[in-house]
Amino acid sequence: MAPKQPPPGVVADNRKARHDYDIEETFEAGIVLSGSEIKSVRAGRINLRGSYARVYQDEIFLYDAHISPYEQSGTYFNHEPTRPRKLLLHRREINRIDGLIRQKGLTLVPTKVYFKGRRAKVELGIARGKKLYDKREDIAKRESQRDIERVMKSRRHD
Repeated sequence: MAPKQPPPGVVADNRKARHDYDIEETFEAGIVLSGSEIKSVRAGRINLRGSYARVYQDEIFLYDAHISPYEQSGTYFNHEPTRPRKLLLHRREINRIDGLIRQKGLTLVPTKVYFKGRRAKVELGIARGKKLYDKREDIAKRESQRDIERVMKSRRHD
């Protein structure tokens, strides 16, 4: 089976976050990138697996998002692949996010990176970690839905 492709317009999709967390609310944030970083992102060379965001002194930063170095820029102008990157949100959104993630068990994870016009955007999700039995329950639901669709499809062709 071929790997799933992200929807059109989406550069990177963090499917692992949807597997490990229940996303309760999402926010759209701009991201501050250097020249070689934006070129790598446009080429789709970004990986969000294992990345997270934190509020630090009324600013939000994205940690552990891997943006591969841009080959054509040479070695001098390239960037560090996993450096912390500042995210751009309105002050009231930052305050709301900070209040939400101070609750027990909530965290801030990036779910996808996409372009809106010429600007790179990150979708952040306020997430609660899933337990192992929650993951099994989701898999069981998905399997039963597939079985139902398979039966319905076979009935249409008969």
